[in-house]
This record gives sequence, C-alpha cells and structure tokens, in this order.
Amino acid sequence: MASISKDNIQFLIKLSKNNDRDWFQENKAEYVKQHEGMISFADDLLEKMNAHDNIETLTGKKSLHRIYRDVRFSKDKSPYKTHWGGSFKRATKQLRGGYYFHIQPGGNSFIGGGFWGPNKEDLLRVREEITTDASEMRKIITSKDFVGTFGVLKGEQLKSAPKGFDKEHKDIDLLRYKQFIFGKNFTDEEILADDFAQVANDTFKKMRPFFDLMSEILTTDSNGTPLD
Repeated sequence: MASISKDNIQFLIKLSKNNDRDWFQENKAEYVKQHEGMISFADDLLEKMNAHDNIETLTGKKSLHRIYRDVRFSKDKSPYKTHWGGSFKRATKQLRGGYYFHIQPGGNSFIGGGFWGPNKEDLLRVREEITTDASEMRKIITSKDFVGTFGVLKGEQLKSAPKGFDKEHKDIDLLRYKQFIFGKNFTDEEILADDFAQVANDTFKKMRPFFDLMSEILTTDSNGTPLD
C-alpha cells in the first residue's frame, strides 16, 4: 500500500516559501522524487477504485495534474502550485461524475467529487428531474453516510429560480444549483497515515449513490427512456 511521506509534505512547504523558477530548478531532483511518490500513491488508489468502479484514467501518472500554474490571466504570477492534485474520470458516457484528490500541507487536503461544470443540456435535464421528483436526491444527500462524510451538498447556486422554472417550487433550493459538488477535508496527520489510500478510496465510494442517480438521470429522457 503506497502512502504519502513526510518528505513529500516538506517539499510542498519549501516550495510555498520559494515559489520561483531558480529555486525549483535547483531542487528539480527532489521534485522528481516526490512526484514519483505521488504517482505510486495514485496508482494504488486507482487500483482500489477499479475494484468497485470503472475508471477511464489508465494510470496514476495520468491522473496527476501538472504542478505548473497557468498564470496568463492571474494576478498571482507564482509559477508553481503548492499542492498535488489529481482526478479520475469514470469510463463511458453511461457513468457520470468525477473524482478529485488534493494534497496540501496545513490541513488543506481534501477528497472531492461531483459535477463541477455540467453543460446546459445536462443541467436542464437534472432540473427537469428535480421538478418531477426530487425525493431520491434528497434521500441521498440527507443520508447518514453522505452527511457524516461530506456534510451538505455544495456548489455555485443562482440567487433566484432558473429561467423557465417556478420560483415557488417546493424544491427550489435544489433547482438553484449550477454545480453539484461535495468533499471531505483531512489533516496532515490523516494524509500521512499508512492507510490513507484506503481512506481516500472509501471516501470516493460514498459518492457513488449520488453518481449512480445522476448517471441514470443523464442517460434517460424525461420519460425514463434510455438515450442513444
């Protein structure tokens, strides 16, 4: 079982204090070593996830995001991210929802997932389903497992009703969502534990009821007929 080392976290701390290209080039060998460690962690996590889900991402290395920041449109010109981030995509159009892990010192690590940027067609289909019957979604997001792990459903919301929907609808609180995301935070001590890959996998598994419901909604029309 691969784990995250203290040296890995120390590298990120040092990088946050020396976020410039000269320091990074001088410490490139250490970056490569710690990056390899994160690949091992992601490979272990991917293997565990494929035991209960169908993941399109082929390797842990492919799941990891680049450490180089895109600073073209940012006031912050720091060239490097000070965290490790990675995501896993579910395979085929029938399986919806995305997984994300974020490793950052100072208690800023988290396991997240959901629907970060649904397109307008998918969002409309979800809202149509909510107006018809939101009971299954409410059952999931108020369940003991969901609330105990993730707290509440998060994501950007409209201030009022979406266009074409009744602002007095009994499920207006769900209709206002533009994103459907959730996550769990972890301390440095927790992410350094030997079993953190298993903990991360267990956290991802608890997202499945929401993902399975959304997959069913987004692969059928309003009459429940499967889409081509």
